[in-house]
Amino acid sequence: MMQLLRLTHRQWLIVAHDLLMTAAALVATFYIRFQDEALAQRLDWLPPILLGFVAYSGIVYSVLRLHEAKWRFTSMPELLRIVQASAVLAISMLVLDYVLLSPSYFGTFFFGKIAVALYFVVQTSFLSAARIAYRYFREVRTQQRARDADAQPTLILGRAADDDVLLRAIENGAVRKIWPVALLSPSRADQGVSVRGVPVLGGFDDLERVNTLLRARGTPVSRVVLTPSAFDQGTGVEALLMQARRLGLSINRLPSLDGLGEALRLAPVAVEDLLLRPSVKIDYGRLENFVRGKSVVVTGGGGSIGSEICDRIATFGAARLMVVENSEPALYEVLEKLAAQKPKAEIDGRLADVRDRERMFRLLAEFKPDIVFHAAALKHVPLLERNWAEGVKTNVFGSVNVADASAAAGAAAMVMISTDKAVEPVSWLGATKRFAEMYCQALDADAARRASGGAAMRLASVRFGNVLASNGSVVPKFRAQIEAGGPVTVTHPEMVRYFMTIREACDLVVTAASHAVTPGRNDVSVYVLNMGQPVKIVDLAERMIRLAGLEPQRDIDIVFTGMRPGERLNEILFDRKEANAEIGIEGIVAARPLSPGIETMRAWLTTLEQGLARDERAAIYGVLRDAVPDFRGEAA
Repeated sequence: MMQLLRLTHRQWLIVAHDLLMTAAALVATFYIRFQDEALAQRLDWLPPILLGFVAYSGIVYSVLRLHEAKWRFTSMPELLRIVQASAVLAISMLVLDYVLLSPSYFGTFFFGKIAVALYFVVQTSFLSAARIAYRYFREVRTQQRARDADAQPTLILGRAADDDVLLRAIENGAVRKIWPVALLSPSRADQGVSVRGVPVLGGFDDLERVNTLLRARGTPVSRVVLTPSAFDQGTGVEALLMQARRLGLSINRLPSLDGLGEALRLAPVAVEDLLLRPSVKIDYGRLENFVRGKSVVVTGGGGSIGSEICDRIATFGAARLMVVENSEPALYEVLEKLAAQKPKAEIDGRLADVRDRERMFRLLAEFKPDIVFHAAALKHVPLLERNWAEGVKTNVFGSVNVADASAAAGAAAMVMISTDKAVEPVSWLGATKRFAEMYCQALDADAARRASGGAAMRLASVRFGNVLASNGSVVPKFRAQIEAGGPVTVTHPEMVRYFMTIREACDLVVTAASHAVTPGRNDVSVYVLNMGQPVKIVDLAERMIRLAGLEPQRDIDIVFTGMRPGERLNEILFDRKEANAEIGIEGIVAARPLSPGIETMRAWLTTLEQGLARDERAAIYGVLRDAVPDFRGEAA
């Protein structure tokens, strides 16, 4: 009864329709099955049976929730529920028939098996017809709107299953101003078929032919939309993009729906879509359970990595988030971006430099975080080679300040964002990051020893490689050079790097943090993200040129400038002395700590501080060589 009282006006109309169709189906069954004397014998019994049966059917429909489905989206699940309801009613009718067989009632079968079977068919048809007709009417209206003057004739590229997702979105109005006129699929099984009334006219190699064919038919294509399967290996998507650009077609992509928070809307094709490996599958349930209700601090929250971590933390349900950033414009931008999303988390932004030890201790003591993500860093290799002291101040002492302040504030975990350049480093960036890793490892071990079996703060470092489109990465640089007409400058034809998307990197950072606080993981404190096979920088440059619809070395030159100080041809993910450990989480491998004790680390810090005060590069280099024996940077 309470459920009925909560029905909306539209749902009451559905209930009324279904009850009316039930009565109509029962009456229609009688008049189809029986004639003359057989019908006349049953007419006196029909009204009371009809009233009782309609009332009973209302209970059946309520239990099966037929009133909840929106007719506009009627599909197989809703039709199956109608079949279930009709089957229950038909079986109930059969049971009633045996009751009425008693001499004290009708004395013979009132319905009969043929009438029961007929009723099942009629009842299913009557309940389904209006729903199917309404959906058809709405789809026809949507298709008519899609063909309005504002709608662009569009080719959809991808496998049929992905095409179906976009076509449904167009039909229900989620994606507007697109008129799908044809599909191109890389799968042979899709050739010669149609999906939701739109024909598959060929494969990706047929783009120009199909474009010419449609133009001759009076529907000139102006847009191409690529679904996620269009980016699978072997589809030749780069050549396709270049051809589409030359045909003057605008290009969009439909994002994969695997990721949390990714809206179903068209977006520009980006270089991230051209990664030669599938993205790592993220366990978003694990991340939500880990972050929900927590108080989180993110240092360097205005940077490309830090701001994305802030976005993910807010998305995963943190109760409070404090963004620490030393750049006023960057802090303002990230706070505005977070506010636009209307998160449930309480957002606080603070201007602060991680080098300011007293400021960091005071901020974290007031906020009392559960988790601290330390993303603040200087990371540009050539700049740090010339400004080595700044790298030590930020990457070493800034990290030490955040780690110590986190411990003093009672945080459960602190995660430092590191780099693959920290392994056998040849640059000041790599050496300073490796030193910071070692300090966190030493402090982690010291905290575990002091806890004596109780809960201790956990400190972890997460290494990953180049993040596509992050601040300082080659992607913005290459894009600017392409827009300027070239040349695109690459340091060496054999230089390779590991690449990840910002979203993927930050999700895996939070995943690593969730493992770091798991009881029993005391033997690992360095997490390395699985980035697949490294990519040649020159290959990345060529992809970006093709993405712009141009031909490498014909429209845009690629020039090799030579390796810069602090660079090497390839990066290494693990130190040769580090013992790897699988942790059972896809996309992440861990390593056991390789660090001296906390007292040794603090003695080195004292020497570093003295060297900075005297501006003695050789003394600081000596400390880093002692702490990181594999460091092969330039001493002077």
